[in-house]
Amino acid sequence: MSVAFTKEQDAESAAADLPDRPISPHPNLVTPEGLAALDAGLASARAAWASARAGEDVNTDRTAMARATRDLRYYSARRANARLIAPEGGAEVVRFGGGFTLEREDGRRQTFRIVGEDEADPAKGSVSHVSPLAQAVLGKGVGDVAQLAGQDIEIVAVA
Repeated sequence: MSVAFTKEQDAESAAADLPDRPISPHPNLVTPEGLAALDAGLASARAAWASARAGEDVNTDRTAMARATRDLRYYSARRANARLIAPEGGAEVVRFGGGFTLEREDGRRQTFRIVGEDEADPAKGSVSHVSPLAQAVLGKGVGDVAQLAGQDIEIVAVA
């Protein structure tokens, strides 16, 4: 069989199939740190795009150009619809950008901060404002109890 009839994927067609990064349908609320991270991501994507475009032979690495273009579209869209929410002082209830400590039924205490989707990292103590945890505690104060995954959690501190 001739090679002309085989369907091998070359680098150019593989790059064309690079899927876009999903953009959340939720409002893009950001903290000042989140806005700075979006700006840094956008700058990095612009630099990667310029670097890929400046290559001697654009055909040599279509994947780098496709990846840079995809990231540039993503960060441009996220930056364009970002809504900066400045933290308020003297928080008596859990709010966006603020921190809180909860106590679980088994006595474990955990501290989190509610942030934008792009900055959320639960392992580092930050959760997205659209997460079930954030939705359960937003607007609650010290001593209030919320339901999360069928269990009671109590707010023991608000920062």
